[in-house]
Amino acid sequence: MEPKEIEDILKEKLSLDEVYVQGENSHYGVIAVSDAFASLSKVKQQQMIYSPLHEYFATNAIHALTIKTFTTEQWKRERLLNLAS
Repeated sequence: MEPKEIEDILKEKLSLDEVYVQGENSHYGVIAVSDAFASLSKVKQQQMIYSPLHEYFATNAIHALTIKTFTTEQWKRERLLNLAS
C-alpha cells in the first residue's frame, strides 16, 4: 500500500483540513489536521483515524500506524516551531 492511498482514504472518509502520510512496508506515519480534534480525547482522535483504515489492518496491508493529530491552531504552532529549529 502506498502512502498516497492512505491519504486518499482519510481525505475521502474524514473531514480533515490536512493529512500527510509517510512510510513503507506496511509501517506508516500519519499527521492529521482538523478542528474536530479539539473536542475529542486523544483516544477518540486515534480511533477516528483508525476507523476508515480498519480493513487494511485486517489484511495486513497496514501493520503499524503512528498517528499525530493537531487542530489547525496547534498545527500552525508546530510548523512555526519546526521552522525555528
